[in-house]
Amino acid sequence: MFIRIGYEIVIDSKEESVLVLALCPHSSFDGRIIGSAAVRADPARPLETFPDSFGNRLTRLRAPAGQLRLWSDCIVEVDGRPDIIDWTAQQHDVGDLPPETLQFLTASRYCDSDALAPEALRLFGSTPPGWARVQAICNHVHTHLTFGYGFGRSTKTASDAQRERTGVCRDFAHLAIAFCRAMNIPARYASGYLGDIDMPHSGPGDFCAWFEAYLGGRWYTFDARYNTPRIGRVLMVRGRDAADGAMITSFGAHDLNLFRVWTDEVPGTPGDAVLHDMLATRPAAEALTLAPPG
Repeated sequence: MFIRIGYEIVIDSKEESVLVLALCPHSSFDGRIIGSAAVRADPARPLETFPDSFGNRLTRLRAPAGQLRLWSDCIVEVDGRPDIIDWTAQQHDVGDLPPETLQFLTASRYCDSDALAPEALRLFGSTPPGWARVQAICNHVHTHLTFGYGFGRSTKTASDAQRERTGVCRDFAHLAIAFCRAMNIPARYASGYLGDIDMPHSGPGDFCAWFEAYLGGRWYTFDARYNTPRIGRVLMVRGRDAADGAMITSFGAHDLNLFRVWTDEVPGTPGDAVLHDMLATRPAAEALTLAPPG
């Protein structure tokens, strides 16, 4: 399956400032990429790319005073299968967990699992350990929170979301992660592209947050917002919570003037020449303000 992914972001900076961007597919993405998934800037700026400790591909640049467009447009090939479900996946004893998973057991900036531990035990203490417990956590978060873009804020923690019963996709992920950690299940934040493949009423393609839980010797994808297996996720960032995968970290003031994302299935099985030709046309002519890539 081929999916066309990309974004256009326009910012206006008060003065020259440094930006660190997390806007590329994750280093673990093993699908084929047609075109370039790299960040591009208009006006052109020197771009430095480097990995962080979570395998995220970051880009650093100096934004000029005034307007800057950041964009990317490419086609990726994915397996086309929905998220894996394995009801037999078992929860590990903490003493048997791989050392690299232990950092995903403790509280972090947005996932205050220590504050939620009594509530987690009350809600999920009697659930069977393993997949059933993580699914029970997803079921609770999915039904407990009301989604709305107006409910998001940069300081909102998992316990805030539990108390207020509202949130955006990252709040759904944070609350589920915090409950998992409170029940001794390693859980990490994930975010990337997610379109409406096989889910026509799920809204337009966007950047979306989900989470991964460590069960049965591997990491599995869970999504408390949608609470159903999805097709066509393209992972961009992982971390302890959203603080480890911010799209834009700005060391200076700026205004966000435009933000849009596309993640659209390419029908059929076109050849490479056709796919490259597609990238010479605008992905959404009614909104794209950039010149076509070339």
